Amino acid sequence: MIRVLVVDDSLTVRQRLIEILAQEPDLEVVGEAGDGRRAVELTQRLRPDVVTLDLVLPDMNGLAATEQIMAHAPTPILIVSASFNRGEVFETYHALAAGAVDVLDKSRDVDDASWDDRFVAAVRMVSKIKVITHIRARLDPDRPDRLSAPEVRHRALNDHCPANAEVIALGASTGGPGALVEVVGAITPKLSATILIVLHIDAAFSSTFAEWLGVQTSRSIRVAHDGEQVNGAPGRVLFAPAGKHLVVDRGLVRLTLHPPRHHCRPSIDALFESIAFGYHERCAAGLLTGMGRDGAAGLLAIRQAGGFTVAQDEATSIVYGMPREAVACGAADRVLPLQDIGPALELRVRRKERG
Repeated sequence: MIRVLVVDDSLTVRQRLIEILAQEPDLEVVGEAGDGRRAVELTQRLRPDVVTLDLVLPDMNGLAATEQIMAHAPTPILIVSASFNRGEVFETYHALAAGAVDVLDKSRDVDDASWDDRFVAAVRMVSKIKVITHIRARLDPDRPDRLSAPEVRHRALNDHCPANAEVIALGASTGGPGALVEVVGAITPKLSATILIVLHIDAAFSSTFAEWLGVQTSRSIRVAHDGEQVNGAPGRVLFAPAGKHLVVDRGLVRLTLHPPRHHCRPSIDALFESIAFGYHERCAAGLLTGMGRDGAAGLLAIRQAGGFTVAQDEATSIVYGMPREAVACGAADRVLPLQDIGPALELRVRRKERG
């Protein structure tokens, strides 16, 4: 039985969510709350398996409640919130970076049965994820297992992979917002290689993610446009739009409506395989935290083509799904903690620049 705490300031919305969950024999609503402070209290007392959390709450907002829950009673959190404006969407990204597991756009139609199914599926999925206390503490710079910059450099310089990347590709899913901040933020803004990003996230929250990531990393990041040159100004970072695959064809960005891969569009595999075909040893890629196996086959294609590949390690992954699949099939040249992935990928470009 999956025990759920439902949190929303609207009594009508709470009742609807409770009714949806009550129809499922494996789901039990153990409590409800209309404000953030009460949500934190009930999470500590009831110890639910999942918290469904709105972000716009009285007394203590959803972001603060997320931080408190993850610090004192770590519980998988599903954000169920409306994407009405830029500020609210940014709060969603902040909550995901602070430890919330996933996000689902709040339905505006009470008779939308397909949304009901998505909500139930999301609750079940989130319940399977093991979370930890102080989720950001795993990235603490004083951690004894953290590699120093010279150690990362030494490891990368003493392997046998070529170092002439012109394109860096990153793929992430569950836990991805925070992971991408860490990796992109660690890469020098004026690096010559273009960075291409695919993130699995609810489509309603995808449109402004590039802007939010840019703010968090002090980078100019935007959604990719079909037909544009991949290699342009130094420091270029392009993000895949919702509902379209981002691939590279003869040096140009292509946004396609080809069928989903692993139920995903955009697909990480689609991006990775395209740069493996187009750039061979002149590309590098990192596969970050996420559920499922999208990206593993593509990462393997890049490694087989001579490019440099990294998978995030289990200790720093919110969900060790996609990286684990990549490691299992031999796709990763390196398995690194999150904070070392950016420097390792950057080095692939910098050695080329020095040459």
